[in-house]
Amino acid sequence: MPGTNLTRDEAATRADLLAVESYDIVLDLTTGPRTFATSSTIRFSARAGASTFLDFVGESVASITLNGESLDPAAAVADSRITLPALAADNEVVVTATGSYTNTGEGLHRFVDPVDDEVYLYSQFEVADSRRVFAVFEQPDLKATFAFTVTAPAHWQLVSNSPTPQPDEVTDRGGVAARTWAFEPTPRLSSYVTAIVAGPYEVVRDEAPSRKGPVPLAIYARKSLVGDVDTEHIFELTKTGFDFFEREFDC
Repeated sequence: MPGTNLTRDEAATRADLLAVESYDIVLDLTTGPRTFATSSTIRFSARAGASTFLDFVGESVASITLNGESLDPAAAVADSRITLPALAADNEVVVTATGSYTNTGEGLHRFVDPVDDEVYLYSQFEVADSRRVFAVFEQPDLKATFAFTVTAPAHWQLVSNSPTPQPDEVTDRGGVAARTWAFEPTPRLSSYVTAIVAGPYEVVRDEAPSRKGPVPLAIYARKSLVGDVDTEHIFELTKTGFDFFEREFDC
């Protein structure tokens, strides 16, 4: 069975074997038009002495470090899987790799607007495509926290599951003026519901009233399309929906 197809038995075995605590994921989106740099630091517990595997679909894997010991990618990586042998009770694995953009909606989709030649990115991980962006135990019952650190062109907007932080100072990345955004860890999530949106999007902001205080709202659109987006209508529908669910669920 090819490694890109996880069987039900494999998923059940892996879920029984380990519990995932956290992911620290570092992405560099300034490396070129075809690929990006990706690094995953994953902390998890397991049955001591057992082995398992990570999932990664990408250009290449440069290094793997399991509990301080280097693994040879040539031996450990095969068929979109990264073998992790001789696990301890508590483990940390670090995988550095090169991911590939897509233009078909899986993983990290990259689009060049033909009007202004600006680059826009967005992720689509459902159901099993987070592994196209970072090394991961790709199954929805192995939930964990996710902390994304993303380096991108300085004039871009960055959006993820956690609120967007202030980026650091502008640095030069091979002639590209870049900033780094360090997002706070998410609550425990399945990997397929994590998200990254990056690009020079135009942003229109509003807020919805709620019993617990105002809820910030934002609409992101390509610069060439923002004039055609009916932001007022979208905000109105969103606020109506929030009000309806608040009343129906008494929350």
